Amino acid sequence: MTTVPDKPALEGLEETWGSAWEQKGTYRFDRTDAAAGGRACVYSIDTPPPTASGSLHIGHVFSYTHTDVIARFQRMSGKNVFYPMGWDDNGLPTERRVQNYYGVRCDPSLPYETDFVPPHNGDGKSIKAADQQPISRRNFIELCEKLTVEDEKQFEDVWRRLGLSVDWTQSYRTIGDESLAISQRAFLHSLQRGEAYQAMAPTLWDVTFRTAVAQAELEDKDQPGTYHRLAFHRPDGGTIEIETTRPELLPACVALVAHPDDDRFKPYFGTTVTTPVYGVEVPVLAHHLAQPDKGAGIAMICTFGDITDVVWWRELDLPNRTIIGIDGRIIDEVPEAIISASGRTAFSELIGKTVFSAKKEVVRQLAESGDLVGEPKQITHPVKFFEKGDKPLEIVSTRQWYIANGARDEELRARLLELGSELNWHPDFMRVRYENWVGGLSGDWLVSRQRFFGVPIPLWYPLNEQGDAEYDSPIAADLGTLPVDPSSDAAPGFDESQRGEPGGFIGEVDVLDTWATSSLTPQIAGGWHRDPELWNLVHPYDLRPQGQDIIRTWLFSTMLRSVLENNVKPWANTSISGFIVDPDRKKMSKSKGNVVTPADMLVKHGSDAVRYWAASSRLGTDAAFDPQNPTQIKIGRRLAIKILNASKFILGFEGSDAAEVTEPLDKSMLATLKRVTAEASSALESYDHARALEVTESFFWTFCDDYLELVKERAYETTNPARASAVSALRQALSTLLRLFAPFVPFATEEAWSWWNEGSVHRSAWPTPDELAVDGDENILALTGTALVGIRRAKTDAKVSQKVSVERATIAAPSQHIVTLEAAAADLAAVGRIAHLTFTAGDDIAVSEIVLTPPAEE
Repeated sequence: MTTVPDKPALEGLEETWGSAWEQKGTYRFDRTDAAAGGRACVYSIDTPPPTASGSLHIGHVFSYTHTDVIARFQRMSGKNVFYPMGWDDNGLPTERRVQNYYGVRCDPSLPYETDFVPPHNGDGKSIKAADQQPISRRNFIELCEKLTVEDEKQFEDVWRRLGLSVDWTQSYRTIGDESLAISQRAFLHSLQRGEAYQAMAPTLWDVTFRTAVAQAELEDKDQPGTYHRLAFHRPDGGTIEIETTRPELLPACVALVAHPDDDRFKPYFGTTVTTPVYGVEVPVLAHHLAQPDKGAGIAMICTFGDITDVVWWRELDLPNRTIIGIDGRIIDEVPEAIISASGRTAFSELIGKTVFSAKKEVVRQLAESGDLVGEPKQITHPVKFFEKGDKPLEIVSTRQWYIANGARDEELRARLLELGSELNWHPDFMRVRYENWVGGLSGDWLVSRQRFFGVPIPLWYPLNEQGDAEYDSPIAADLGTLPVDPSSDAAPGFDESQRGEPGGFIGEVDVLDTWATSSLTPQIAGGWHRDPELWNLVHPYDLRPQGQDIIRTWLFSTMLRSVLENNVKPWANTSISGFIVDPDRKKMSKSKGNVVTPADMLVKHGSDAVRYWAASSRLGTDAAFDPQNPTQIKIGRRLAIKILNASKFILGFEGSDAAEVTEPLDKSMLATLKRVTAEASSALESYDHARALEVTESFFWTFCDDYLELVKERAYETTNPARASAVSALRQALSTLLRLFAPFVPFATEEAWSWWNEGSVHRSAWPTPDELAVDGDENILALTGTALVGIRRAKTDAKVSQKVSVERATIAAPSQHIVTLEAAAADLAAVGRIAHLTFTAGDDIAVSEIVLTPPAEE
């Protein structure tokens, strides 16, 4: 126990109790106790690993507080809580940060340089891509590892200050050896089962980052565009006109397509037309995805302008005439289908141009040939972007690795939907987002990325006697050797001298999509294969908390990997937090420049105040935040201070909570608190933290404003036989309230608890209604509180101090309430300094008469 301070304050509590919790291991997962109690006594959380590249924002504080409230509740409810923290530190965000921080870029062709010193060290200068110093892949990865370690330390400092009750001995990194080994193991398992495969196929491609992009990473952005009307030539001399925003893809046109029920084009299905300028004969086909009311009602299919082109190309079995390379420029190889001299000459004018420049050139060629019909029309339309990219995506044909995700496997899709329906969603309406995503999958999961800082795909490829790679015969790593890096480790059965030599091997240089690692956070944190005992204690997990925007990525991909590996769902519950929006109700994001970083807020207002703001919002509900006027945070700070002051006040009364509670008002208060305890507990069991806080806080202010005022005179009177009842009731209430508030404002409650208890409030038992073993009439406290308000108002109306004595007062009340009020008459008279208090029948509870005590004669 600690001494009650003369002036309780919030300042410094984070440092004091953060250090104490760490030193005492307050939040450690007790492995021995868990093993003895078995899975039923464990509550396990699959915690989101934040991206360790840059800085945390207020949205992180918002959602992670929601999780921490549940973790603290479950721990106090007797569960051994497995609550790890991970860092998602591989992938594109980290690479971009390293490039900007150190002023470098990766060039795998360069040799490793020992003792390399980067040209910059986070000096804040704006470094253009062209000015970034090229360095070897190994040097680049070393800088990535160095910077992420520093970023993670800063993140951890913020989490500790916020008071997250995670077990810091259970932390992990998605680029650590354990994560690498597990990611590679899971990939090899999928390869062995036939779920992982490679294909040369149309690939969503970001030309800036030179990497493939998965369906889940797409983002629609409205962009200005131009409809150009083109004339295709029919054999009978007529034309068919189409409208397109991508005239530069005309050399890649493989067909025209219209809806099968469109009478305008039915006569032409099965015939051919010739493309303008390039003179390539292409068929006119029917497909249900064609939109009769869009443009000219008939479209050209190009390889590839958008995702619909890919669907048409696949389902109509069309040729591939890709003309855009991975650098976003037109390739230097004329498509074989262009056989006319004029067509080949026209294409040669496009070679090496960007998409933008090629579009201008094709439009010029169309105008010159007379095949551009009318004036172009300006439009705005949605365009696919990589969620982290700045330029529209292209679709190019590349060799990539995929994992089956149910898009082409009805049995797998049905299983994913079945387990999604079994999962407890909080709130339940978020379930439909998962179901819509699974139902709308159009292709398997593309998991290979042309990046550098990530989990290497654990494969090599043999080289034939001519030195050509045999990609269809990959050499897989031995499971016992994981993790491996094929770019520096020799293939099984070979030595390093055979790398790149005919008859030797080459290593796969691609890495796995970062979600291919993050989708395995249950396995990484839970000791899959490495620690079977721990795995069985925590899996399946009790909770997956996360944001609504990554249901399609993180939640779905984790569910998929769990199904592929174990055919079970990885958790029993998932809690989905809403977004933080600015005062204009716009989602906060770095790209919009409206992000608020939490570190300064935590220092300025105190962690309990910030946690209160976060916990006041229900799951799945967006919360507006105005850093200039953080009203809810100010309310939270006021609450935390009141908890300290009320605790000091109550503990100032000598006595025990073991004394019998005899007075009706005391029993009424405890009966009300008994109900509140039941409601708060039920709400937390249902993952409704906001409701639990709401009912607890509402009672607390009634307790402070009414009950404390009503009984303080009795509690001060050492000769009053009813004093012991008041003190006992006050201490029972304080014990219960500190524990009810502990998950929400952990620092203030721990401080107050330490003044009169051994051990931590966060390791104490969660309060139960049975503890408050009293039978009382809740109406006594409620009605007496109303009467107290009336007495205060009467004195205010008389323009006198509340401390002024009253000779006599009469309180009017409905007749059915008078007996109830009389049960607390002594306390009402004491707090109102009323010598003679009487009651009379009336419509409402109000003071009908008040006579002040005349001042004493001098």
